[in-house]
Amino acid sequence: MTTPASLIGGPGFSRWCGWVLLFGAALAGPLGWVGPLAFAVLLTIVGLLTLPGLEVREADRPAALALLVLVIWAAGSMLWSPYEPEALWSSNAVKLACQAVLYWSAYSAVRRADAQGLRRAMMVFMWGMSGLAAVLIAEAVTGAVLYQALRQAIGDPIRPDLAVRNVAQGVFVLAVLWGPAALAAIRLGWWQLAVLMAAGVVAGAVGLNADAPLIALAAASAAGAAVYRWPLVAPRVLGAGAGFFFLATPLILWALRAQGLYGALQDRVSLSWSMRMDYWSYAVDWISDKPLKGWGLDASRMFGPGIRLHPHDAALQVWLELGVIGAAAATVFWVTIFHRQERRSPDLGAVSGTVAAVSYLTFAAVSFGVWQEWWLALGALAAVSASGAQRLAPAARPARPAKAGEGARRASTYPPISE
Repeated sequence: MTTPASLIGGPGFSRWCGWVLLFGAALAGPLGWVGPLAFAVLLTIVGLLTLPGLEVREADRPAALALLVLVIWAAGSMLWSPYEPEALWSSNAVKLACQAVLYWSAYSAVRRADAQGLRRAMMVFMWGMSGLAAVLIAEAVTGAVLYQALRQAIGDPIRPDLAVRNVAQGVFVLAVLWGPAALAAIRLGWWQLAVLMAAGVVAGAVGLNADAPLIALAAASAAGAAVYRWPLVAPRVLGAGAGFFFLATPLILWALRAQGLYGALQDRVSLSWSMRMDYWSYAVDWISDKPLKGWGLDASRMFGPGIRLHPHDAALQVWLELGVIGAAAATVFWVTIFHRQERRSPDLGAVSGTVAAVSYLTFAAVSFGVWQEWWLALGALAAVSASGAQRLAPAARPARPAKAGEGARRASTYPPISE
């Protein structure tokens, strides 16, 4: 008798997951250029189509538990939040619950997919990100002429300055996804495309006036190099750093203000960074009023004009809205992500996952709101693509005799993220 479990574990469902991932990979590049907001729809569709394969393995449990606590606490905090959504379906609490399930389903699909289907999907993803890089380079040189032409062709013209701003969002997308895409390029025999993707981030950031991607690229490259050089220790240090960021950011800013260093620094930075620092300062003041339970989900929207929509810092927003419980859950989640990159020897798969995680965390620290749907979907896409690239078989190398002591290297306490 055929059971649902046997069907899900069978070759038919594995092939299905491979084709669904191919569908998602085919749209990732174009959406990164014309409309990153649609990532939320794309990941939702992928998650729905592969929902029967959702699974939480033992190594996933800390991150899954952290997400569960975060979603439940966020929903409960709506009881005291000053922000009232227009309808239940538009509440971020409902959206977060759905996103947690569906995006995890999309992540699980990578482990369910057959090897051939996954290889096809990652090949398409690699070419999609390469195409995005090439388009961003062209847009950076021409001032987003291609995007303006597209909008003109569909009868929705746009001002040149707004076109540049919209296209610049694609640079953030590429900066998060280039690590997994570059690993796919290397393992599929197209390492030159990895260089093109990095060049796309640099050219796009410079030509489209987006400084944050350059910061993310530098930070992610340094972190990736550290993980390759110290494959066991570096992920632990990065995990500790991520935890420190989520737990200690309000205290650090408060101390800098108390010493007068914060204001002195704010006077020296550009207007955009000065505005961010204003938001952060206001956020610290309001966090100190309700540090335990926070002000409630989406409360940041109600603190204008001191804060516009959100504090532009993930740690401060989580503290402000969800208090110490939310900050602790976020800490566990991110520490687990970096812990999963531990290896017993240098591994490009761990480098790829680290690059994506550090890029995403860098932007979260200075740019986007934590609960933005497209932003959470981009994070899920980064996890899916990193897992997929890690599962690709490395290019064949000539066999060499094992060196003495290689088999005795200390193993990671967690398996690679793709297992």
